[in-house]
Amino acid sequence: MSDPPVQRTAVLVDKHPLWLDTVERVLVGAGIRVLAKVDSAAAALAGLESLAPDLLVSAIELDDREHDGLELIRRARAVAPALKTVVLTMFEDHEHIDAAFAAGVDAYVVKTAHPDDLSLAVRQAFEHSVYLAHARPAPPPLDNSPGLTRREIEILQLVAEGQSNAGVAKMLWVTEQTVKFHLSNIYRKLGVANRTEASRWAQLQGLLGEPLLAA
Repeated sequence: MSDPPVQRTAVLVDKHPLWLDTVERVLVGAGIRVLAKVDSAAAALAGLESLAPDLLVSAIELDDREHDGLELIRRARAVAPALKTVVLTMFEDHEHIDAAFAAGVDAYVVKTAHPDDLSLAVRQAFEHSVYLAHARPAPPPLDNSPGLTRREIEILQLVAEGQSNAGVAKMLWVTEQTVKFHLSNIYRKLGVANRTEASRWAQLQGLLGEPLLAA
């Protein structure tokens, strides 16, 4: 008889107690045990060291003069590289999104999202790399990529193939919100206005097979 699966654990960080309680309920519903709920980066780092959780869910704005949530994540990943991290925030601008992924977050969720989006984001953080290994080959490297990340190239390739945001989200095990964030960054980096123009760029770069000749 096989042993039961080990329950995953989490530490939550937010300066608002109501949000901590709300996120805890969502995670418990997803089968994750919350070990600690704190309101500062210092308290979170202490909890990570003593409790060794599998997951850190943090806001960006914290009651901490020295460190915000992104600095917390950078420091946490430095001492615990296997730790999964999710940002839960009110910020939807490019600067915060780019900074969060640069800090090493596994998923970015805004607080206006549905609770199911947070559950899916957590699932993505733990499982998407395994799923992708069986889903499709890695996107090809591009010589003329204007700062696109590997994930952005992958999403652009799927969009150029005709996938909807919902279809991309399902294939990559991410939320539609995450896909929209990435597409917004892609449009900005490519200097285009919509998915049609981005798809044309992808065709010219050969992401769909043989590159098209420019008119």
